[in-house]
Amino acid sequence: MAQQNIGKYEIICELGRGAMGIVYLGHDPFAGRDVAIKVALPEVLRDERQGARYRKMFFNEAKVAGMLKHPNVIQVYDAGVEDEIAFIVMEYISGNRSLYDHTKAGSLLPMEDVVRFIFKSVRALDYAHRQGVVHRDVKPKNILLTKDHDVKIGDFSVALMTRPDTAETQIYGYVGSPLYMSPEQIREDNISNQSDIFSIGTVLYELLTGRHPFHADSLPGIIHQIQNKTHAPLREVRRDAPKVLDQIINRALKKNPKDRYKNGLDLAADLSLVFDHINLFEEGPSGQEKYDLVKCLGFFNDFSDSETWEVINASNFFEFGDGDEIITEGDIDNSFYVIVSGTVRVLKGGQELDELRPGDCFGEMGFIAGKERTASIVAKSSVTVLKVRATLIERVSLRCQLRFHKAFLNTLVERLSLTTTRMSHSPA
Repeated sequence: MAQQNIGKYEIICELGRGAMGIVYLGHDPFAGRDVAIKVALPEVLRDERQGARYRKMFFNEAKVAGMLKHPNVIQVYDAGVEDEIAFIVMEYISGNRSLYDHTKAGSLLPMEDVVRFIFKSVRALDYAHRQGVVHRDVKPKNILLTKDHDVKIGDFSVALMTRPDTAETQIYGYVGSPLYMSPEQIREDNISNQSDIFSIGTVLYELLTGRHPFHADSLPGIIHQIQNKTHAPLREVRRDAPKVLDQIINRALKKNPKDRYKNGLDLAADLSLVFDHINLFEEGPSGQEKYDLVKCLGFFNDFSDSETWEVINASNFFEFGDGDEIITEGDIDNSFYVIVSGTVRVLKGGQELDELRPGDCFGEMGFIAGKERTASIVAKSSVTVLKVRATLIERVSLRCQLRFHKAFLNTLVERLSLTTTRMSHSPA
């Protein structure tokens, strides 16, 4: 650029360019952080045939991403027009890597990394869907990898917003990347969140196998395959893949949206089951040992044997050493924990608030609302916990759900009562 600033942002260097614009590395001197600045090409916005469409796409990205606040979605900080330069200021992800770098046979990631990355991506998409946003362009290049081994979904330029106040920036018709479109997206039928589920299923298959699930010699051939042909089963291509992963992909890639996962949380819940099969976590106690450990805990006093087994099968056991952090203040998670053995410390802002022992629980507010954790939980000794995921509890029998929620509410009431008592005895 001829100028070295856009508004308050200092331009450092060019990071890349595409058909619609250029992305620069910039610096925000007020916030003291590097940022990515996407600048629309003026000649593109002035184009007689496509200018209006490109302008919509550009500001659609700013509007959509700006309303999404999730740890696995690239954050938009600012957007505007200055001296006829339209720009969007976003979170800068250093390294210039995406999942696309791991879609070829010679560069595949370990299976546990693939499952973890897709699990986080699905949770982020589900969050977007619940805000009324369908991405419509989920593909490996739009899922960036951070230096701390995390993922960030970006490029909401063609996202569909279902809120009534968003029509002015909406793009309709044939939009997205054909290789990752759902059958209904190709046909330009009505689009829902389940279109994104098909797309992320395609990405998952490609990351595991190094090949597209609907491979053909030409783009029209691939589009025909997406609409009419069934993909080769995962385990024919990747023999070490667990059967459950094969089943997950089969459901995600159903031609009819009604046959796919209803929402991202259902898909994420099934992906969490894969961890056990690929030994992502250490081998835990046997089934009978798990039952013997939890049945004596107060939380399970009113559970029948069959109901106890249902909760065990919808949960995971984890072991932590002295000083290990079990949950972190500020994280977003909807899991609930029951202490099976050992002692943990409750910390807020680094200050110890409480100690919890076997039979005690934590994580109630995250379980209810999926909000940020309000405190950290740190092991004070060797600790074993039962981690209960909200998405899996929804799958147990109705009787077991009622029993679980009754015990859960009793725990919550006891915790609130204890807090009130402590506050009443605190010096004014």
